[in-house]
Amino acid sequence: MRHGKKDNHLGRTSSHRSALLRNLASSLIIHKRIETTLAKAKELKKFVEPLLTRSKEDTTHNRRIVFSYIPEKEVVKELFSTVADKIASRPGGYTRIIKLGTRQGDAAEVCMIELVDFNETLLAAVEEKATKTRRSRRGGKKADTSTEAKAVAPAAVVEEVVAEPSEVAADDLEIIEGIGPKIAGALVAAGVTTFAQLADMTPEAIQEIVSAAGIGSKSPATWPQQASLARDGKFDELKTWQDELNAGQE
Repeated sequence: MRHGKKDNHLGRTSSHRSALLRNLASSLIIHKRIETTLAKAKELKKFVEPLLTRSKEDTTHNRRIVFSYIPEKEVVKELFSTVADKIASRPGGYTRIIKLGTRQGDAAEVCMIELVDFNETLLAAVEEKATKTRRSRRGGKKADTSTEAKAVAPAAVVEEVVAEPSEVAADDLEIIEGIGPKIAGALVAAGVTTFAQLADMTPEAIQEIVSAAGIGSKSPATWPQQASLARDGKFDELKTWQDELNAGQE
């Protein structure tokens, strides 16, 4: 009986399962993010995170232990140099699993597993959110109740409402990885014409629009983040990330 044994054998023999996890861990360390099935990603997370913890202390013993699990010199070198420097201040939870829906053909649940500290887009968003401070009106100077002050306030409100959404020029949504002419047409028909609008949407809302148009496509999980980079004019970072996504597919 399997009392208390929660490991997923993944339908493989012990040697085949070890080789699979070793190859997935190598790809994750080299490419920093890969796409695979949800079941494999969960087992990979348990396999690779203890090795990431060992890499934070660069000793001969730790290098030998990691090499016994992943016998590839380039991977061990990358782990103890680039990756170890990034995760040095993190106490755990080095990886993140993002579900991408189901795969056509066998309907298997697929996901993207990535190293948390190498997602520059999300890290920048967290830092920007942390730097914003809440301004309170308590203890401040009392508002001027004179007739002149009351006359200025409505004018300021009118100036803020001048811009109309219809005047915003449409963007080329096809530069987003995974969006082709048909999907772009479906999004435009649904009123999504700019990178800013796409960045503010959730992957589920995008999937509903695409499914309603009867178009099969890759999962839109990364489309809002890509649109956010395009909206901010960071096309070099967008191209680099798209290359990593294409190279890291398993």
